[in-house]
Amino acid sequence: MGSRVSDRIGAIAESATLAVDAKAKALKAAGRPVIGFGAGEPDFPTPDYIVEAAVAACRDPRNHRYTPVAGLPQLRSAIAAKTARDTGYTVEAAQVLVTNGGKQAVYNAFATLLDPGDEVLLIAPYWTTYPEAIKLAGGVPLEVLTDESTGYLTSVDQLEAARTDRAKVLLFVSPSNPTGAVYPRAQVEEIGAWAASHGLWVVTDEIYEHLVYGDAAAQGATAASIAPSAGDKVVVLNGVAKTYAMTGWRVGWLIGPADVVKAAANLQSHATSNVNNVAQLAALAAVTGDLSAVAEMRAAFDRRRRTIVSLLSDVPGIVCPEPQGAFYVYPSVKGLLGKPLRGRTATSTAELATVILEEAEVAVVPGEAFGTPGYLRLSYALGDDDLAEGIARIGKLVADGS
Repeated sequence: MGSRVSDRIGAIAESATLAVDAKAKALKAAGRPVIGFGAGEPDFPTPDYIVEAAVAACRDPRNHRYTPVAGLPQLRSAIAAKTARDTGYTVEAAQVLVTNGGKQAVYNAFATLLDPGDEVLLIAPYWTTYPEAIKLAGGVPLEVLTDESTGYLTSVDQLEAARTDRAKVLLFVSPSNPTGAVYPRAQVEEIGAWAASHGLWVVTDEIYEHLVYGDAAAQGATAASIAPSAGDKVVVLNGVAKTYAMTGWRVGWLIGPADVVKAAANLQSHATSNVNNVAQLAALAAVTGDLSAVAEMRAAFDRRRRTIVSLLSDVPGIVCPEPQGAFYVYPSVKGLLGKPLRGRTATSTAELATVILEEAEVAVVPGEAFGTPGYLRLSYALGDDDLAEGIARIGKLVADGS
C-alpha cells in the first residue's frame, strides 16, 4: 500500500529552525534551563505605536470584512513609498503584493515564475525554506557552494560555472540568513549585470535590509543596485518581521513586474485571500513611521554580534567569521567533530547540535539544515546575559572533553 501522503508533500523537509526552537521551548516548559540560539526572532517587543494602530484597527468594523487579495490599497502604496525611501528603487503600488509573512512571498514568487524542471541558482549556505519552496513549484535547486574563505560570498565565475540552459532564476540574498554575509555594492551590480546578460530572473530577499553593521552599512547594496542592471526581471521579497520585531504578525510582501504580481495575487486568492486586516494596518504604521525602533535594535544586535564572535572564537575547534548583517553567526565547528564531549562523540553537525542541546542545554541549528554540514547557526537575537551564558556552556562542554 502506498503512502497516505502525496509524494510532493512527503518530500518536504521540516523547517529545521522551527523544529529546534520547538524542542528548546518544550524542554524549557519541562523545567530545563535551555538557552535557545535557534529561531531568527528579535527579542524586542513590537514598538508601541504599531501595537496601538492594531488596537484601533480591531475596533473598526471595516476591518472585520474581506479586503482586496493583493493588500489594502493604502498599505501597497506605503510599501512602494518605503521601498523608494530605503533603497532608491521606484515601483508603483500595483507592483506590490501583500503576503502572509515573508514565507508566502517566497512561495508565491517561485510558484509564479517556475515551470517543472526550471532551475534556480541557490547560493549555499541558504535559508531552509528556499529549496523546499523551489521544489514545491516544480523547480530544481542548483546549489552554488560558498564557505568562510570568501566570507560566504559567491562570484560571477562561480555562478557561471553552475549555470545551465535550464537555469531561469538567481536567488540573491544580502544580508544572508544563515551567514550574515553582506555583498559590496560593486559585486551586487556585477552579479545583476551577469544575470541580465543571460536573461535570468533575480529574486532578491531583502528581509534583513536594515540590519547591516560597520563598513558594510556604508557600502552594502539592495534592490536599488541590482534592479537597474537586471532590467524588469526582478522580484523583491520583504516584510516587517525583522525590522520592526513583528515575526508573529505575519505580514510580508512581493514586489515585481505588474504581470507577475497579478498572477501571484491570483494564486493567493485561492490559497489564503487577504492578509489579516489588523496585521496589515499594524504594518502600515510600521512602514510609514520612522526607523528609530530599528536603529535601537540594530545597536543592540551590533553589540551582541561582536560579543558572540569574540566568545566563540575563544572556544578551541570553532572558527567564527564576523558577520556583517542580519543577526546570525555561522561558525565552522569541523574541529569539534570526532572529539569526545562528555563521553559522546559527534561525527556530524546534526549529531553535535543534539549533544550540545542535551549536555549543555543550548539549542543551535546544524549546518545540514542550510546545505553545508560542518557548521552551526546561532542567532544572537537574544538577551545579552543569555548569550554570554549560552556560549560559556558550549565552551565548558568542549573544555570538559571526555
